[in-house]
Amino acid sequence: MIDILNTISRWAIPLLFLGITTWAISRGVSVYESFVEGAKEGFHTAVRILPYLVAMLVAIQIFHHSGALDRLTSFIAPLTSRFGIPSDILPLALMRPLSGSGSLGILAQILETHGPDSLIGYLASTIYGSTETTFYVLTVYTGAVGVKRIRHSLITSLIADIAGFLGAIYIVLRFFA
Repeated sequence: MIDILNTISRWAIPLLFLGITTWAISRGVSVYESFVEGAKEGFHTAVRILPYLVAMLVAIQIFHHSGALDRLTSFIAPLTSRFGIPSDILPLALMRPLSGSGSLGILAQILETHGPDSLIGYLASTIYGSTETTFYVLTVYTGAVGVKRIRHSLITSLIADIAGFLGAIYIVLRFFA
Protein backbone atom coordinates (compact mmCIF):
# COMPACT_ATOMS: atom_id res chain seq x y z
CA MET A 1 0.00 0.00 0.00
CA ILE A 2 2.83 2.41 0.86
CA ASP A 3 4.48 1.69 -2.50
CA ILE A 4 1.25 2.59 -4.30
CA LEU A 5 0.95 5.88 -2.38
CA ASN A 6 4.60 6.71 -3.07
CA THR A 7 4.10 6.05 -6.78
CA ILE A 8 0.94 8.19 -6.87
CA SER A 9 2.62 11.06 -5.04
CA ARG A 10 5.68 10.90 -7.29
CA TRP A 11 3.57 11.11 -10.48
CA ALA A 12 0.75 13.42 -9.31
CA ILE A 13 2.33 16.77 -10.21
CA PRO A 14 3.80 15.72 -13.59
CA LEU A 15 0.48 14.11 -14.62
CA LEU A 16 -1.48 17.15 -13.47
CA PHE A 17 0.85 19.43 -15.42
CA LEU A 18 0.56 17.22 -18.50
CA GLY A 19 -3.24 17.05 -18.18
CA ILE A 20 -3.65 20.81 -17.86
CA THR A 21 -1.31 21.43 -20.77
CA THR A 22 -3.11 18.89 -22.96
CA TRP A 23 -6.51 20.34 -22.06
CA ALA A 24 -5.31 23.89 -22.82
CA ILE A 25 -3.86 22.88 -26.18
CA SER A 26 -7.12 21.09 -27.08
CA ARG A 27 -8.95 24.37 -26.36
CA GLY A 28 -6.60 26.34 -28.62
CA VAL A 29 -4.79 28.16 -25.80
CA SER A 30 -1.19 29.12 -26.55
CA VAL A 31 0.27 27.54 -23.43
CA TYR A 32 3.77 28.99 -23.49
CA GLU A 33 2.60 32.55 -24.13
CA SER A 34 0.02 32.26 -21.34
CA PHE A 35 2.68 30.91 -19.01
CA VAL A 36 5.05 33.80 -19.81
CA GLU A 37 2.25 36.34 -19.34
CA GLY A 38 1.41 34.83 -15.94
CA ALA A 39 5.07 34.88 -14.91
CA LYS A 40 5.26 38.55 -15.93
CA GLU A 41 2.22 39.37 -13.80
CA GLY A 42 3.74 37.43 -10.90
CA PHE A 43 6.94 39.42 -11.16
CA HIS A 44 5.04 42.73 -11.15
CA THR A 45 3.03 41.58 -8.13
CA ALA A 46 6.23 40.63 -6.29
CA VAL A 47 7.72 44.06 -6.96
CA ARG A 48 4.49 45.75 -5.82
CA ILE A 49 4.34 43.89 -2.48
CA LEU A 50 8.05 44.05 -1.70
CA PRO A 51 7.89 47.26 0.40
CA TYR A 52 5.05 45.84 2.53
CA LEU A 53 6.94 42.59 2.98
CA VAL A 54 10.21 44.26 3.98
CA ALA A 55 8.42 46.50 6.47
CA MET A 56 6.67 43.50 8.03
CA LEU A 57 9.84 41.42 8.27
CA VAL A 58 11.79 44.30 9.88
CA ALA A 59 9.00 44.85 12.42
CA ILE A 60 8.99 41.14 13.29
CA GLN A 61 12.74 41.07 13.80
CA ILE A 62 12.57 44.15 16.03
CA PHE A 63 9.78 42.53 18.09
CA HIS A 64 11.73 39.29 18.48
CA HIS A 65 15.27 40.60 19.04
CA SER A 66 14.35 43.53 21.28
CA GLY A 67 13.16 41.17 23.99
CA ALA A 68 9.55 42.31 23.64
CA LEU A 69 8.45 38.74 22.84
CA ASP A 70 10.09 37.44 26.03
CA ARG A 71 8.59 40.21 28.13
CA LEU A 72 5.13 39.65 26.71
CA THR A 73 5.47 35.91 27.32
CA SER A 74 6.49 36.39 30.95
CA PHE A 75 3.61 38.86 31.42
CA ILE A 76 1.00 36.43 30.03
CA ALA A 77 2.41 33.23 31.58
CA PRO A 78 0.80 33.58 35.05
CA LEU A 79 -2.64 33.97 33.47
CA THR A 80 -2.29 31.08 31.03
CA SER A 81 -0.82 28.74 33.64
CA ARG A 82 -4.15 28.94 35.53
CA PHE A 83 -5.77 27.26 32.52
CA GLY A 84 -3.11 24.55 32.26
CA ILE A 85 -1.38 26.11 29.25
CA PRO A 86 2.38 25.50 29.44
CA SER A 87 4.41 28.71 29.24
CA ASP A 88 6.85 27.01 26.84
CA ILE A 89 4.36 27.31 23.98
CA LEU A 90 3.50 30.99 24.53
CA PRO A 91 6.35 32.32 22.33
CA LEU A 92 5.04 30.12 19.50
CA ALA A 93 1.46 31.29 20.02
CA LEU A 94 2.55 34.93 20.01
CA MET A 95 4.94 34.65 17.04
CA ARG A 96 2.72 32.50 14.79
CA PRO A 97 0.39 35.33 13.67
CA LEU A 98 3.45 37.40 12.78
CA SER A 99 5.92 35.14 11.02
CA GLY A 100 5.95 31.67 9.55
CA SER A 101 9.73 31.32 9.62
CA GLY A 102 10.00 32.84 13.10
CA SER A 103 7.33 30.55 14.48
CA LEU A 104 8.86 27.56 12.69
CA GLY A 105 12.16 28.33 14.43
CA ILE A 106 10.39 28.47 17.80
CA LEU A 107 8.57 25.20 17.00
CA ALA A 108 11.87 23.52 16.11
CA GLN A 109 13.38 24.75 19.38
CA ILE A 110 10.40 23.44 21.37
CA LEU A 111 10.57 20.04 19.66
CA GLU A 112 14.32 19.85 20.21
CA THR A 113 13.96 20.73 23.89
CA HIS A 114 10.89 18.64 24.79
CA GLY A 115 10.72 16.08 21.97
CA PRO A 116 8.03 15.63 19.35
CA ASP A 117 6.18 12.96 21.35
CA SER A 118 5.84 15.02 24.52
CA LEU A 119 2.68 16.84 25.54
CA ILE A 120 4.33 20.18 24.78
CA GLY A 121 5.54 18.81 21.43
CA TYR A 122 2.01 17.73 20.50
CA LEU A 123 0.62 21.03 21.68
CA ALA A 124 3.18 23.15 19.79
CA SER A 125 2.72 21.14 16.58
CA THR A 126 -1.06 21.38 16.79
CA ILE A 127 -0.96 25.11 17.46
CA TYR A 128 1.39 25.59 14.51
CA GLY A 129 -0.99 23.70 12.24
CA SER A 130 -4.16 25.32 13.61
CA THR A 131 -3.16 28.96 13.29
CA GLU A 132 -2.04 31.23 10.47
CA THR A 133 0.57 33.89 9.84
CA THR A 134 -2.17 36.50 9.94
CA PHE A 135 -0.14 39.69 9.73
CA TYR A 136 2.11 38.30 7.01
CA VAL A 137 -0.82 37.12 4.90
CA LEU A 138 -2.73 40.38 5.33
CA THR A 139 0.37 42.41 4.52
CA VAL A 140 1.17 40.48 1.36
CA TYR A 141 -2.35 40.03 0.00
CA THR A 142 -3.72 43.46 0.80
CA GLY A 143 -0.49 45.06 -0.39
CA ALA A 144 -0.71 43.14 -3.66
CA VAL A 145 -4.17 44.44 -4.52
CA GLY A 146 -3.89 47.85 -2.87
CA VAL A 147 -6.40 47.43 -0.04
CA LYS A 148 -5.90 50.22 2.49
CA ARG A 149 -8.43 49.45 5.22
CA ILE A 150 -8.02 45.98 6.70
CA ARG A 151 -9.65 46.51 10.08
CA HIS A 152 -12.39 43.90 9.67
CA SER A 153 -10.11 41.37 8.01
CA LEU A 154 -7.56 41.76 10.78
CA ILE A 155 -10.10 41.34 13.58
CA THR A 156 -11.65 38.30 11.91
CA SER A 157 -8.25 36.73 11.28
CA LEU A 158 -7.10 37.26 14.86
CA ILE A 159 -10.34 35.74 16.18
CA ALA A 160 -9.70 32.72 13.94
CA ASP A 161 -6.14 32.48 15.32
CA ILE A 162 -7.42 32.60 18.90
CA ALA A 163 -10.01 29.93 18.05
CA GLY A 164 -7.28 27.76 16.50
CA PHE A 165 -5.06 28.26 19.55
CA LEU A 166 -7.83 27.43 22.03
CA GLY A 167 -9.04 24.51 19.92
CA ALA A 168 -5.52 23.08 19.75
CA ILE A 169 -5.13 23.39 23.52
CA TYR A 170 -8.49 21.76 24.18
CA ILE A 171 -7.92 18.84 21.81
CA VAL A 172 -4.35 18.11 22.88
CA LEU A 173 -5.06 18.41 26.60
CA ARG A 174 -8.20 16.29 26.22
CA PHE A 175 -6.65 13.48 24.19
CA PHE A 176 -2.97 13.48 25.21
CA ALA A 177 -2.82 14.74 28.80
